[in-house]
Amino acid sequence: MAYYRRIREMREDHDYTQTQVAEMLGMKQPQYFRYEQGYRDVPTDILIQLADLYHTSTDYLLGRTDNPNPYNK
Repeated sequence: MAYYRRIREMREDHDYTQTQVAEMLGMKQPQYFRYEQGYRDVPTDILIQLADLYHTSTDYLLGRTDNPNPYNK
C-alpha cells in the first residue's frame, strides 16, 4: 500500500477532515491534499507529526509494518 493511502485512511479512521489535519499541522488544506493524493512527498517533520497525531509509528504510515500500534506487539 502506498503511504499516501495510509495517511488518508488514518485521517478517515479518526474522523478528521483534511482541513482539520492541515490546521493541526500548520498548513493550508490544499498542501495537505497534495500529500494525501501522492502529488508531493511528505517531509520527514510532517510525517513525524502525523505519527504523533495518530499515535502510531512512521514505519506504519510508510507501509513498512502492518502493526498500527508499535507499543503492542
